[in-house]
Amino acid sequence: MTSKRQEGEPGRKTALIAGGAKGIGREVGLRLGERGWAVALCYRKSRAEAETTAAAIEDKGGQALAIHADVSTPEVCAALVSQVLDWQGRIDAFIHCAGPYHRVDLLDETPAGWREMFAGNLDSFFYLARLVAPVMVKQQGGRMVAFSMANADRLMAQTQLTAHYLAKVGVLGLVRSLAKALAKHHITVNAVSPGFVDSGSLDPAELAGLVKTIPAGRIGSVADAASAVLYLLSDEAAYVTGTSLHVSGGWGI
Repeated sequence: MTSKRQEGEPGRKTALIAGGAKGIGREVGLRLGERGWAVALCYRKSRAEAETTAAAIEDKGGQALAIHADVSTPEVCAALVSQVLDWQGRIDAFIHCAGPYHRVDLLDETPAGWREMFAGNLDSFFYLARLVAPVMVKQQGGRMVAFSMANADRLMAQTQLTAHYLAKVGVLGLVRSLAKALAKHHITVNAVSPGFVDSGSLDPAELAGLVKTIPAGRIGSVADAASAVLYLLSDEAAYVTGTSLHVSGGWGI
């Protein structure tokens, strides 16, 4: 299912946001809309939220295209990128916000659950990055931003979310490899690594209980995370690549 409210306009910068219907992805899309970008956002289940986000982006002066796509499969990723290129003819920024999350004891994890965490968080980033990279190489420039987590670089034992955590560790490794491979083409690849962010997916009572573990004394907002993404997309970050930008108020470091 695709929602297309405006035809593409030459000259606009174009962003592809995987997982852009809600949370941090939505906030990034709205910020880019304010800057006049064309924003293609994909969603897996949240059709109504994606439609609302697309409309809000256009209300802010941008263009929007909402596309139903399960990016855990390579064929769907190829169709998604092709559709964005048919719409605007270019991709200046790729932001990977997609990724399922579940908490389960390691010894109770199932092969299906394990596979879902890697397919949604790591495989999908690889599938899309390998398709977007040639587009950016041809343009001789671009930005990629993926999401890890604030303590992923510490390789900690995580018995309650092992598969999700290891997928996010993998994201950091893939970010660095892509950054090194694409730097000569003026393409930067970075990670944003949040701590606890109130994106609407966690119970407010649970978030309140976590505050005492955060040195900054507060839960992060989607605006905090989106601001980090906007910096990495900016001209000011043109020489920043292969990094993990912690947005955690000091948690996880």
